[in-house]
Amino acid sequence: MSMQAIVNGKEETVLSVAEMRAADAYTIAHFTSGRVLMHRAAEGIYHAAPSWQGRIAILAGGGNNGGDGYALACILADVGAAFDLFAVSEKLSEDGAYYRAQAQAKGARILPFTEQAHLEGYDILVDCLLGTGFHRPVRGRMRDAIARINAARQAGAFVIAADINSGMDGDTGEAELAVSSDLTVSIGYYKTGLLTPAAAARIQRFMNVEIGIVLPAT
Repeated sequence: MSMQAIVNGKEETVLSVAEMRAADAYTIAHFTSGRVLMHRAAEGIYHAAPSWQGRIAILAGGGNNGGDGYALACILADVGAAFDLFAVSEKLSEDGAYYRAQAQAKGARILPFTEQAHLEGYDILVDCLLGTGFHRPVRGRMRDAIARINAARQAGAFVIAADINSGMDGDTGEAELAVSSDLTVSIGYYKTGLLTPAAAARIQRFMNVEIGIVLPAT
C-alpha cells in the first residue's frame, strides 16, 4: 500500500515501484494516454531545472525513462536551446520512438553513445537512462554512461536525473553503481527508494512533479 511521508516540508504520497507501475497502467487505461503523460513528465523536468543555459546533453535509454529524454529534447528544441542527445540504447518504447521521431523532425542532434563520446565540458547533463523498475547490476554501455556522467559531475557539470537516478533500486535506493545528481525530478509520485539513506548519498536535492497519475481505488 502507498504511504504518507513528510517530504521537503509537505505531506506526500509515496509509492513502491509496483504501486507506481499499477497507477501508470490504470491511468493510461482509463484517463490519459502514455504519450501525454510522457510529455507532461518532460515539461515537469524542464520547469524544475534552475537553468538551461550553457552546453546541455541528454542521455537517453531505451524505456520510458529514455522517452522522457526524447520528449524533453522536443521542448528544448521548441525554445531554441542548443543541446546534444546521446542515444545509449536503440531499443525504444512505442512512446519513446514517437518522441525520438519528433525530436529529429525538430532538428535535434542525436548522437550514438560510443567510447568517443566525451561528457566533460557540458554544463548540464540529463540522466534519462534507466527507470524505477531497474534493480540489477548495471552492465555494458549503461554502466559506461553512468560512470561518465559521474565523472563529468565531478568536473563541474550540473546533473539532473529524470524520475530516479539511473542504476538505483526504486524501492530501496540501493545501487552497486548509480548516477549521482544535483537534482532528481521524481515523476507522478515519490518512490520509496528516493527517501532512503542510500539514495540521499547520491542526491543533492530532489522534488516531485505531478502529471495526472490516478491511483487505483483499491
